[in-house]
Parts: sequence; C-alpha cells; structure tokens
Amino acid sequence: MKAMVYEKYGSPDVLQLKEVEIPAPKDNEALVKVHAASLNAADFEYRRGVFVVRLLYRGLLKPKYKILGSDIAGQVEAVGRNVKQFKPGDEIWGDLSYPYGLGTFAEYVCVPENALRLKPASMTFEEAAAVPTAAVVALQNLRGKRPIQPGQKVLINGAGGGVGTFAVQLAKYFGAEVTGVDSTEKLDIVRSVGADHVIDYTKEDFTKGEQRYDLILDVVVHRSVFDYKRALSREGICVFIGGSMTRVFLNMLLGPLISMTGSKKMGLVKWEPNKKEDLGFLKELFEAGKVVSVIDRRYPLSEVPEAFRYLEEGHAKGKVVITVEHNDKT
Repeated sequence: MKAMVYEKYGSPDVLQLKEVEIPAPKDNEALVKVHAASLNAADFEYRRGVFVVRLLYRGLLKPKYKILGSDIAGQVEAVGRNVKQFKPGDEIWGDLSYPYGLGTFAEYVCVPENALRLKPASMTFEEAAAVPTAAVVALQNLRGKRPIQPGQKVLINGAGGGVGTFAVQLAKYFGAEVTGVDSTEKLDIVRSVGADHVIDYTKEDFTKGEQRYDLILDVVVHRSVFDYKRALSREGICVFIGGSMTRVFLNMLLGPLISMTGSKKMGLVKWEPNKKEDLGFLKELFEAGKVVSVIDRRYPLSEVPEAFRYLEEGHAKGKVVITVEHNDKT
C-alpha cells in the first residue's frame, strides 16, 4: 500500500510517499481502508518533533510512529477475532490521536475497536474526516469548565479555522451570541457559519475593546492571560485550545493563579478523543443540518506535504482534507 512516511522530524520535506506492507489487524483491531483524513495543528507538532511529542510518543531522536494523521473516515476491510461492533463493509469515522498511534495518511490502517464509530450515512467520507478532532475539541471546550448557556456572549478567536468553524456553529446551536475573530480573508466564512459579529484582528484588538465576554474560546493562543482577563465579564471564563505551545504552557501556569483571585476562570479542558456521547451528539446535529463540515481544500495522499505547507501559512478557511484513492494494485 502507499503511505506518507517520515523517518525524522522536520519540515514538510521529511514526508515521503512510499510503498509499505498492509498491516494485519490484532485481535482487538479492525483493518480500515482509508477514504479520507484531515490535517490538524497537532500534526505539525508531531512532524516537527516538539519536546512534548517526543516524550509522549517515546521518540526522542526520531519518530516512533512513521505515518502521521489522526482523523479517519473509511471502510472496514477486515476485523480481528475479538472485534464485536464492526464487520467488513461498515463505514466508520474516528480519531487515532494518542494513545492510538496515528497512521491515517495511508491507504490502510489498523485501528483498535474502541477508537471507531459508525459514520453518519448522510455524510461523505470527506465531511466525516473533518469532524473527529476539530468538532469534538470545540464541543468539549464549549461544555467544559463552565458549560455554555443560552444568551451568553461568546468570543471565538481563530473562528475561521478547523476548530473555529465548528465552535461558531455549536455556540450558536447552544443559543449564544457569538463573536468570531480572524483575519480579513476569513470573515465571510465566519459569518456564513452563523457568527453574529466578526472582528478583524488585523484592524482591531478584542482585548482592548469595551465589550466583555462570558466565554472566550481561543484556538490560536498567542496572548498573555492578563489580556484575556481584561476582556472577560465578571464571571467569565477563557479556555485555551491551541496555538503556540510555549504560550499555552505559560498560560496554563498563570491561569489557575488568576482564577484563584476572583470569579474569572482560565485554563485548559481535558480532551477526550472518540467519546461516544460526543460523536453521537455531533452525528445528530449533522443529520439535522445544524452543523456542517467546512472544507477549504482537498489534497490527494501524494500531496500531503503541500497540504501541510498550505495549512501552516494560516490561510485555511475551515478544514484541509486528504483524500485517498484506491485501485486493484493496492
């Protein structure tokens, strides 16, 4: 089979399309024929080999897992003898983030049964591949430390990206008044997914305005916690999702200290990938037309390096999806 392999950490140039053996599923695994996958910010960190990734995946000098990609949508090809919930032919979606070992930038991948869910029949593979990380992260952070309530003023920084476009839609579904912050070129997308107000961060700093927010969801963390505190309402909460790992780490240390000195709260929400209830809830919303996958570009498996370069430029409106074609020679 073809797979996008990397033997060392570095730029997109370390990714190479190679022929490798089709893996055999263990007793608790399904062999999945991948039809689509998608890129996430975490994929950059895996590829670059940031310190946390090297520790988490036990690959201090070189990658332990040679194939990147966590989001998956595909079809079950074969199952191990202990797999009970799936059978060959089933269309599935899932998330192979830690501790599942990644591997979706390939024609086939073996996946533990508990990392898979049946794909909504109404969704294409590409639409489904956009969901498992980005939409679940958005949902869990909106319902995390202090769950979103109808009528609240919610600001989403980075609203035009993969997580952001889902977060805007979900916040509107929960009845919030939503402000989306992003670059000029993304504001139309932010409006199209339901934002009540938009802010162009190249022209306006939301932390210096007069508006106060009950919930700030920051997907592109690059500010001090003191900036966020100024923009929160008296009992507001700010949740950090992504962005600079250094800034997230600093805010993670300082956030609890600020939270101790008043009613404003800041911090991280524990992420639980493949949570059955969350994917089930999202499935219902998609089938009801309440939430859609916003896909900016699609790249074939052979062009994963180009997909990385595009996403790292910061211009993607929604998700970047990898499509996988199959033929009889696979």
